[in-house]
Amino acid sequence: MAATMQKKILVEQLRVGMHVQSLCGAWLDHPFWKTQFVLRDPEDLRKLRGSAVLECWIDTDKGLDVAAVATGVAPKRGTGQAPDQPLIQPAPEPVLAIPRTRSLGEESVHAASLVGQAKQVVTALFAEARMGQALDISGCAELVDEVTSSVWRNPDAMLSLARLKTHDDYTYMHSVAVCALMVALARQMNLGIEAAREAGMAGLLHDMGKVVMPLEVLSKPGKLTDDEFAVMRSHPVRGHEMLLNRVVDVDASLGQVTDGVLDVCLHHHERVDGKGYPHGLDGGRISTLAKMGAVCDVYDAITSNRPYKAAWDPSESIGKMASWRNGHFDEAVFQAFVRSMGIYPTGSLVRMESQRLAVVIEQNDASITRPKVKIFFSTKTSLPISVEILDLARPECVDRIAGRESNSIWKFPHLESLWASTDALRKLGRS
Repeated sequence: MAATMQKKILVEQLRVGMHVQSLCGAWLDHPFWKTQFVLRDPEDLRKLRGSAVLECWIDTDKGLDVAAVATGVAPKRGTGQAPDQPLIQPAPEPVLAIPRTRSLGEESVHAASLVGQAKQVVTALFAEARMGQALDISGCAELVDEVTSSVWRNPDAMLSLARLKTHDDYTYMHSVAVCALMVALARQMNLGIEAAREAGMAGLLHDMGKVVMPLEVLSKPGKLTDDEFAVMRSHPVRGHEMLLNRVVDVDASLGQVTDGVLDVCLHHHERVDGKGYPHGLDGGRISTLAKMGAVCDVYDAITSNRPYKAAWDPSESIGKMASWRNGHFDEAVFQAFVRSMGIYPTGSLVRMESQRLAVVIEQNDASITRPKVKIFFSTKTSLPISVEILDLARPECVDRIAGRESNSIWKFPHLESLWASTDALRKLGRS
């Protein structure tokens, strides 16, 4: 008897006419009472893509096979025209996660030093830009190399520590965080280390236009007026012009402002429904790299404290972004981003089935829904309990995450000290 042709694919790769053999996830995560069926109704496909299920198995003997993934494209250098040249494209099939080669504890100490160095590099670059000087990005290229190496060894360390920022250093540290997020996303999409470096450089320089925005608008604690918002919407164009005209020539080995870097600077606020800015490009005309920039930029912005709002919990932010994704983000890129961060990113506050609260301390490559957590509080007694670390992916672990919690409700003052190492926090001046 011939073997069936079954493939494990991402949910966004599903098409009407495919035979779903099984859905990867809990029964409550999807809207169907059965898990083996042929997708015939576009509405069923829409419901499945909007569910918490990220992967499934299909049987190509009983239905259609995987369709080709559309490629991303890049804009012509120095223009605001629609893209017309091939750019980075995601892997058409899901790939195995790149293994971590250093423990989280070891990499966190190195990453903390790197975050401090990164702040100095970006602060100096932004100061040059604000004063109208020529921009030397050689230091940025070296920094991106270091960030890329750290993320390749263990992405959790750099991604979590780059999120630790204050109101005062947000403008600088946002660029560092987006750099790390872009590298991790490129890693997850299996784009290769060179493409990841370009993605990291794009993340580091994507908000250059912010340095010439009026401070009273940039740091306004309340809602912007229409005129102020119009000023802020000019920052992608201003940054693009700056990178195009004011970067000093450097040796190619030290990095360049490539077409991809320029593209992300100009188009990271575009949306797939065509309602973004500055050019209102729809999804088919936005490059993959710019789509990646859009997701990473939004995630770091909403998980950071801002003058006008408190940060959202990382897991809460993933949920919010999932509710916006149909018009805002490219589906394939967003799903890859979720896999790179986890359903419950490091630092997330979660409620366990045992009615205890925990904070996520590390991701598990084998399962994005079963990270390592540190339990510290009982909701039954409303009192702290002895700290316990659980690896939810281990077969003997019977406790599970029941749902997300928001620290805006609980107001625990010490969450950072639960998920970040003491040495790392000390290096960041937060211990």
